[in-house]
Amino acid sequence: MEKQVFDSQKRPLRDLRISVTDKCNFRCQYCMPAEIFGPDYPFLPQHKLLSFEEITRLTGIFTSLGVEKIRITGGEPLMRRNLADLIRMIRQVDGVRDIAMTTNGSLLARHAEELKAAGLDRVTVSLDSLDDERFGRINGRGYRVEQILEGIEAAAAAGLGVKINMVVQRGVNDQDILPMARYFREKGHILRFIEFMDVGNSNGWKLDQVVPSREIIRMIHAEMPLEPVNPNYYGEVASRYRYAGTEQEIGLISSVTQAFCSTCTRARLSAEGRMYNCLFASEGEDLRDPLRAGMSDEELREKISAIWTRRDDRYSEERLKHTPGISQRTKVEMSHIGG
Repeated sequence: MEKQVFDSQKRPLRDLRISVTDKCNFRCQYCMPAEIFGPDYPFLPQHKLLSFEEITRLTGIFTSLGVEKIRITGGEPLMRRNLADLIRMIRQVDGVRDIAMTTNGSLLARHAEELKAAGLDRVTVSLDSLDDERFGRINGRGYRVEQILEGIEAAAAAGLGVKINMVVQRGVNDQDILPMARYFREKGHILRFIEFMDVGNSNGWKLDQVVPSREIIRMIHAEMPLEPVNPNYYGEVASRYRYAGTEQEIGLISSVTQAFCSTCTRARLSAEGRMYNCLFASEGEDLRDPLRAGMSDEELREKISAIWTRRDDRYSEERLKHTPGISQRTKVEMSHIGG
């Protein structure tokens, strides 16, 4: 029986992001820098990861509390073996309307068809540059752009919905904004630009590497005129625009300059079974040990409901208040919990 739960800010629980592994084959500086995640880094052993059966059981409990959309994340989720089996299991859970996956795309070409057949609806592929040298530096492992583009096209050919996410960093890849916009406009895929976030604990956001969304819009609009598009649903993270006179869209995720905490409906389940209410949360609530100790579905439901009901996270908004230069703007986010 579904019982919609709300947190202390009246935000409903609608979306669940499930990390299936803490491992990744990339070493992007803003997510898993190589100097920290080196050869000796203690990634989670298999027995500490939630099994597919445990993930499916918890998914069913979350849907009974109002969750409708599932997003599979990592690390790099395709590094978890037999991932299509998990997609197939989640697809059978009552109440699941949509299953998406966030991936770096490097392993997507070989798995796209089986993922679609298993019930995956959509993929979001992270790609920060079309320039091989720059992209190799960003991913820290020398992966080539062509491999990611092949994954994107394989996903589209398999019938999956496809979006591309570009994290924009000033002085790193801001020169790629227009080439990315041109390329994916021609290909017909939605490209979303994400403001770079420093994830430290300072009070305000550091803006030296941030290219604000309004600057990105101005840059693209000058060459390819844009018009705003209304949100698809409550809590949609991206601001949407389309190229004037077309149905082709881009999106902007203004995680720094226009925090969207006020409509956040996302809970996060880490690979070892901890529930986080915010991307920036320092601690999660353990669900794996109670589950393995024999806690019933109803007891787990009550535990999850209580965690969400007392949620008051507003991390991005709070940092925004302490950021000089944008603190007065109208209000109109890693590897471990999948962004």
